[in-house]
Amino acid sequence: MIWLLFAFLSAALLGFYDVFKKQALRENAVLPVLFLNTLFSSLIFLPVAMLPDVPFGGWEVQRYIVLKSLIVLSSWICGYFGMKYLPLTLVGPINATRPVMVLIGALLFFGERLNLYQWVGVLFAIISFYMLSRSGKKEGIDFRHNRWILLTVLAAIFGALSGLYDKYLMAAPDAGGVGLNRLTVQSYFNFYQCVIMGFMLVLLWKPRRTKTPFHWHWCIPLISIFLSMADFAYFYALSLPGALISVVSMVRRGSVLVSFSVGALVFREKNLRSKAIDLLLVLIGMLFLYLGTR
Repeated sequence: MIWLLFAFLSAALLGFYDVFKKQALRENAVLPVLFLNTLFSSLIFLPVAMLPDVPFGGWEVQRYIVLKSLIVLSSWICGYFGMKYLPLTLVGPINATRPVMVLIGALLFFGERLNLYQWVGVLFAIISFYMLSRSGKKEGIDFRHNRWILLTVLAAIFGALSGLYDKYLMAAPDAGGVGLNRLTVQSYFNFYQCVIMGFMLVLLWKPRRTKTPFHWHWCIPLISIFLSMADFAYFYALSLPGALISVVSMVRRGSVLVSFSVGALVFREKNLRSKAIDLLLVLIGMLFLYLGTR
């Protein structure tokens, strides 16, 4: 089960990615930070894209990667705005419900049936989300009317769609997938995101840059470094025989343990006891999802 070890490695790296992202976004413009993230990630994987065993594949391959770039970028744009304006100890548990969304997606799109353990996991996720809304109210955050909560939930939904799409891209053709090279996907989807964000930066942020100023922070390159390493471990896990997207996605959401701990210890966020209970419910739900996929 080497793929499971890489899933845990991806989770740890992803937790630090969220921490650096939160720090970089504090009192900073979102779109330039996101553009620099895609730029640095593209530069990191530029040498990889030039390797002889990383095929370009032409439009027949690249069209799938362009679609992935649009899905991921939609998740990132929503998630970055939510991360800027919401506590890290609230965003993390919401993102941790993503495996449930992946499971529901598998149910809807691939005709999978949920067993008893998986239904219990889904139930715990629903309860935890309700409890999170109660915790948010203690900090003046109304889940039903707060746009940053809505964007965070949308980020999780787009992220779940990306996870399902990744499995489709990585799976062999005889297993119903496309069978793309994982390094081809990771190298080029960063490039396409950078191009798209470049246009968005010029068209949307530049005319309003005096209202939403940008300042450099040392955490910005660390966002790209840790995300690239987390994605490398994630794609490698999915490319291994027997890898289960539902389990990989669940383990990857374990990153919330890192981000929650830093939010509590470093950022000194409030209402931690209530949120810790909510997080515990999320983790119990993830445990039942794991038991249901064994």
